Amino acid sequence: MLSIPVMSAVVDVLRSEGVDTVFGCPGAAILPFYAALRGSGVDHLIVRHEEGATHMADAWARTTGNVGVAVGTSGPAGTNMITGLYTAHADSVPMVCVTGQAVSAKLHQEAFQAVDIVRIAEPVTKWAVQVKEAAQAPWIFREAFRTARSGRPGPVLIDLPLDVQRQDIVWDPALDAPLPVPVVEPHRPRVRRALDMLLAAERPLLLAGGGVIGGDAHAELAELAEYLQIPVQVTLMGKGAIDERHPLFAGMTGIQTSQRYGNASFLESDLVLALGARFGDRHTGALDVYRGERAFIHVDIEPTQIGRVFPPELGIVSDTRLFLRALLEEARSRGAGRPPGSWVRRVQELRATLTRRDDFGTVPIKAPRVYREINEVFDDDTYFVTAIGLYQIWGGQHQRTARPRRYQVCGQAGPLGWEIPAAIGVRRALRGREPDAEVVAVVGDYGFHFMVEELAVAAQYDIPFVIVMLNNEYLGLIRQAEIPYGMNYEVDIHYDEYGTDNVRVMEGYGCSGRRITEPADIRAALEWARKEARATSRPVLVEIMIEREANTPHGASIDAVAEFEPLPPPESTGVR
Repeated sequence: MLSIPVMSAVVDVLRSEGVDTVFGCPGAAILPFYAALRGSGVDHLIVRHEEGATHMADAWARTTGNVGVAVGTSGPAGTNMITGLYTAHADSVPMVCVTGQAVSAKLHQEAFQAVDIVRIAEPVTKWAVQVKEAAQAPWIFREAFRTARSGRPGPVLIDLPLDVQRQDIVWDPALDAPLPVPVVEPHRPRVRRALDMLLAAERPLLLAGGGVIGGDAHAELAELAEYLQIPVQVTLMGKGAIDERHPLFAGMTGIQTSQRYGNASFLESDLVLALGARFGDRHTGALDVYRGERAFIHVDIEPTQIGRVFPPELGIVSDTRLFLRALLEEARSRGAGRPPGSWVRRVQELRATLTRRDDFGTVPIKAPRVYREINEVFDDDTYFVTAIGLYQIWGGQHQRTARPRRYQVCGQAGPLGWEIPAAIGVRRALRGREPDAEVVAVVGDYGFHFMVEELAVAAQYDIPFVIVMLNNEYLGLIRQAEIPYGMNYEVDIHYDEYGTDNVRVMEGYGCSGRRITEPADIRAALEWARKEARATSRPVLVEIMIEREANTPHGASIDAVAEFEPLPPPESTGVR
């Protein structure tokens, strides 16, 4: 075996791990890595901010199910990545961030841009490590990919001192391969107990969390639900685990991203089988109401997740797909299949009656009308990305999702500005997989500007997607949160009729856009944006001016189901 530059071995590892694109920004302390990247077959997109690189890698990973890779140099490049690492950690997204570092001999001397990024990153990663010996580098990268994929997926940070990057090592890629990822099989006695509890319950629910999406368990979920005729709810991170038009779909429970019928059906249930769900506080609300008299079975691949929020009646450590397969096998062996019963009919009754309006024809435009048009214009194969704020809540309440990985949201960390770099990551992931699939970023007017500079990346690399902006000229969710305090402080962000001219911002980046003020014009604008994005291979904005002081219905616990305005009979709406 011949001696080769150690960074060439590292890039060989990336390629063999299935990485076709990395997102980053070169700097002096990471140049040997970039030298190895050149001509390797692994593409690179140069970003305008390292946080943008992490969000791109994050969304690339959510779309492909593989490990995304972001790269930066030393010092502030690494600290700029912390928000993206936190986002991936919170949402269980596999990612590897690579940072350059000052030479080893200078780390204790406060060298230029030398910072202990490993210690900074440790709280928001599964593993943070500095490579101290060049011969360890390819093995550390192998272990990083295995760690990112294993158990509850998440991010890893690898710090590379410049002197380590410059060395040669003995390495033969022909003899190398990815390390095996441990398989987490369910304990069969617990599978049988889970089935006993499901069959004994009168009003059971299946609750699909992000672990169903990440574990590619959506097909098994639908098969089990149909065989046992059990209604299915989803969490925000589980949105897309089942087609929301499926007769067994029972909505979402929660204090924000929820349906009225979802809360009502949950409160009537007597058993919940939670699959890869964290029981996050925006889902549960007040725990005494959420738990009530119902029993819980909690299935999660990470043992320490079970009992973290409250103790379930039964905990099962398992990969979600393997658990569902085992449960279905056990159910079939008992001949437990059954037709729809009174509980399924009751859930369907709630779903048909406890709805929210989305047919508003008033000016200013009401946000639910925007989602009505989005649902009708874009098809089931469209990939949506969205972030945090009132529009995340409206999206959870009103946007229809039919397939896994098509609704991507930074659910737990909620960084403003996530959508534009995420849309780039999704679009790049689809190249060669689903080149004709559409990508839509739903944004707010405030968050849009947090990472707006990444539009330059999309323009540079001909990356088309549609941006739908809900512009209320306010920090809407913060304004709503301030109401109990009797104030309306520092939330108004307009300084002329509309505030920033977002259409001209788009044009400044070589993109295009339109502003909409009438509900009747929304659909035509969305159709125009789809065509314009295809024709120009650039992002296209549809800015929709919505009512300034709109509130979303949500409360302190999931029992707040009576406050929402019901949908009137079809003949009285006056609007299609």
